[in-house]
Amino acid sequence: MSASLAGQLWAGNADLARRTLEHPFVQGLGQGTLPRAAFCGYVAQDAYFLESFARAYALAIAHSPDRDSLVAFNALLQGVLEELRLHAGYASRWAIDLDATSPLPATTAYTEFLLATARGGDAGLICAAMTPCLRLYAWLGQQLRAQVGHPGHAYAEWIDTYADPAFAALARRLEALLDRLASPGKAVEATYRRAMELELAFFEAHAPG
Repeated sequence: MSASLAGQLWAGNADLARRTLEHPFVQGLGQGTLPRAAFCGYVAQDAYFLESFARAYALAIAHSPDRDSLVAFNALLQGVLEELRLHAGYASRWAIDLDATSPLPATTAYTEFLLATARGGDAGLICAAMTPCLRLYAWLGQQLRAQVGHPGHAYAEWIDTYADPAFAALARRLEALLDRLASPGKAVEATYRRAMELELAFFEAHAPG
């Protein structure tokens, strides 16, 4: 049996996933050695990014070709709002002013890519642009959990969130939409690859040191 389109795209971008996992920022998260200032900057930028991610889901809802995809995109939007609550918790505990955040170039590049794709109205391409974020984070959480177990350091909540089977279920739900709505071909491959590149660039923008 051949792999699903989502599976093929993920496998075809394994190099970028591995580079992201091996990045000093991600490894610092896992080991608990990441400087607090680097994490606070990341949280602020990620909250800004997630607001655009939520808007992209809203546009996907508007462009849903059928009732099932409308319901699924709405459920995925609720997942983003839950992530934003997590970031608000970090902000409250660590005195991060989310309202004063100015996006870094890496953040702007990613949000503009997402929203431009979403405004285009092709539900399959929207899935291709958005799936890498969920699948990559679920994979990173699982990989870090395998590496460090259940650490007691300050970033354990981040690992717990993305290693949680519930988050992996969100990724699978979006991958199922990708499989159903996207047409295999160069446009989908390029869109997925670009999102993976932007994910890596986002972490690189917060590299410690």
